[in-house]
Amino acid sequence: MKLINIGFGNYVNAARVVAVVSPDSSPVKRMVQDGKERGTLIDATHGRRTKSVIITDCDDLVLSYLDPEDIASAAEQ
Repeated sequence: MKLINIGFGNYVNAARVVAVVSPDSSPVKRMVQDGKERGTLIDATHGRRTKSVIITDCDDLVLSYLDPEDIASAAEQ
């Protein structure tokens, strides 16, 4: 199992990641709001500004303070 570091000692399973997107667009903002309401949102920002939203194949959303580019480069290593 390969794990991707998403900051502050938090990791996600690389096999479960579908996409890493920026939180700025309206559709992603709606997805985050829906995730809060359904209880499938995991906030790993530790109070920092959200810079990326990680979408998993089990419909969980993970918020990270790292840029999507940083997460993608960590996944490649």
